[in-house]
Amino acid sequence: MVIIASQNPLKTEKIRDDIELPIIDLFSERSEASKLIVKACEQFGFFKVINHGVPQENVSRMEEETRTFFSRPGSEKQLAGPADPYGYGCQNIGLHGDMGEVEYLLLQTNPLFISQKSKCISNDPNKFSRAVSSYIEGVRELACEVLDLMAEGVWAQPTSVLSGLIRDPDSDSILRFNHYPPADVIHSSPPKIGFGAHTDPQILTLLRSNGSVGLQISPEDGVWVPVNHHPASAFCVNVGDVLQVMTNGRFLSVRHRVILNSFNSRTSMAFFAAPPLHATINCLQVLGTQQSPPLYRSFTWAKYKKATYTKRLEESRLDLFKVEENECSDNEY
Repeated sequence: MVIIASQNPLKTEKIRDDIELPIIDLFSERSEASKLIVKACEQFGFFKVINHGVPQENVSRMEEETRTFFSRPGSEKQLAGPADPYGYGCQNIGLHGDMGEVEYLLLQTNPLFISQKSKCISNDPNKFSRAVSSYIEGVRELACEVLDLMAEGVWAQPTSVLSGLIRDPDSDSILRFNHYPPADVIHSSPPKIGFGAHTDPQILTLLRSNGSVGLQISPEDGVWVPVNHHPASAFCVNVGDVLQVMTNGRFLSVRHRVILNSFNSRTSMAFFAAPPLHATINCLQVLGTQQSPPLYRSFTWAKYKKATYTKRLEESRLDLFKVEENECSDNEY
């Protein structure tokens, strides 16, 4: 364990490099995979999956297109922007002054949007559009499979209660590509931040990177755990705020960040699985009982998404929807 100064001079950070995220084989016996996923969501809010069924050729094509885009001159990348909210952005994150050492491309998962946007992203729009559409198809199916295993693990009925929100034609899922430059100093203290500490507001995130280190998670305040790239074929999966609400706090939406690598640039591809804007989010019936009443009030995804834009990156959004002491939740149980 390493202790370093944080950006807040009143605090220190502990880097726990002795913790490894669970690696879950989706080809293993189904009930065992389900049990391990539930345990990982309760303990870390993060885990890795292997034998996930996403074709490697689809992943490789998407990685190639991502490298090609970020290697283009800045003036050409700017043609895909600004990220308002979809398109190309650089350093500015959100609407409230959050900054990071990152450039990114943010896309809707709607096929028509992808087809149209590809014209200002790539010199071969059809090739780019096909790569994105194939990749989204694969990661969406993986997200749904993981969500079904989660539902089975907590005895929710129907088992499609979570994945159905992603399969809905109006799903608000998005795909984000990030590129972080190498740090300009070696082993800086505090570390140079590529993307500041935050939680993901959606249901679930599936992440692939180019193997360069940088992702860290914070399972407890002041403690950061580096996430390595082993095994290379794995997807990193993490719980989002919406899933924490739906599991009544049983699954943890954990803060995470990206620090710059001193030697290599980092490229990542994140699929954020989200419900439709009109979907009402509340605690699953099986997890909200008289003995364990809902911790959060019901809200629509549109309302929660709007709330994310009223907060800075590091500020909690879920606190806005917590049930106060002696307050009755509008969830039924």
